[in-house]
Amino acid sequence: MNQKIIYTNSVGETVENLVAAMGSPKIFVITDRGAFVNALPLLRAQSPLIAEAVTVTIEQGDENKNIDSLGRIWKALGDSGATRSSVIVNVGGGVVTDIGGFAAATFKRGVRFINVPTTLLGAVDAAVGGKTGINFNGLKNEVGCFAEADTVIISTIFFNTLPQQQLLSGYAEMLKHGLLENSRAFSQLLGYSVVSPVFDSERLFDLLRNNVSIKKNIVDNDPTEHGLRRALNLGHTAGHAFESLAIEQHTPIPHGYAVARGLVVALVISRLRLGFPSDTLYQLAAYVKENYGPGHISCDDYPRLIELMSHDKKNPSPDSISFTLLHDVGDVETGCIIPVEEITAALDIYRDLMGLA
Repeated sequence: MNQKIIYTNSVGETVENLVAAMGSPKIFVITDRGAFVNALPLLRAQSPLIAEAVTVTIEQGDENKNIDSLGRIWKALGDSGATRSSVIVNVGGGVVTDIGGFAAATFKRGVRFINVPTTLLGAVDAAVGGKTGINFNGLKNEVGCFAEADTVIISTIFFNTLPQQQLLSGYAEMLKHGLLENSRAFSQLLGYSVVSPVFDSERLFDLLRNNVSIKKNIVDNDPTEHGLRRALNLGHTAGHAFESLAIEQHTPIPHGYAVARGLVVALVISRLRLGFPSDTLYQLAAYVKENYGPGHISCDDYPRLIELMSHDKKNPSPDSISFTLLHDVGDVETGCIIPVEEITAALDIYRDLMGLA
């Protein structure tokens, strides 16, 4: 992976230096309503270049990561004179870096871009690794491409503007990375509170460096997801189904909440199939129940959840459902084909662990 990752709270100065090194091309900012209000003013105060840039703003929320928003971005870039030598700066959470990266990768067959994630979820997940795309036909990230940002700038200066729900959403992906690394990394994450009244930003910065490096090491070895990178799908087979079902029911949930609940399902199946330690499963389940809540999943939802899982891009065929599982913390097995009966049993156990009637 050629993508550079810079950790700094001097975000504006860093953008200015990067653009100067690119020959000072015309830049465009892509953001959403939330980041426009809460994060962009901080960045504009640090960078005259950002303050003067053409800004394209989309509506907030994952439901707006769609073909209509993408079309509006393309049109705004064309109307404002963007060329292949321009640079796009994506300022926002995962929705912005996903759709902004896809817009950059496809406009005039490719424009350079910089990601400035303003949410914890964006910093540890969407902004790093080169996956871009949009939701389509009711399915998460159904259309997209691999396209790396020239640089990702990771900072904690924006996080004080985030509600606790968004901090927790990002922290779920950090927990996933900890489960993929080792027991020490996982325990460190469980021992830090991202939702305390005033979280320790310096400690979070250290955790972020270590956490992003886990993902970066995996992506470096498998940039287009043909093998090892599938480990990063831990929790996402069930998680994406939970997320899509919530959207269908007009009760959308943050991505990280869906992933946290999906991690529990994945570890239940890991316990049933691979002997994953029960104490670690119970530890995670208790943490998720306390911090993310159980969700509203009933037996009546099982058929639709399983149907949504069957549409997952990771499946080798339409009639098989693939999970990433763990033998133990840090011992991953990808491409596990799980029969419907076993998924149903895991959902039953999930509901028991979460205290759902």
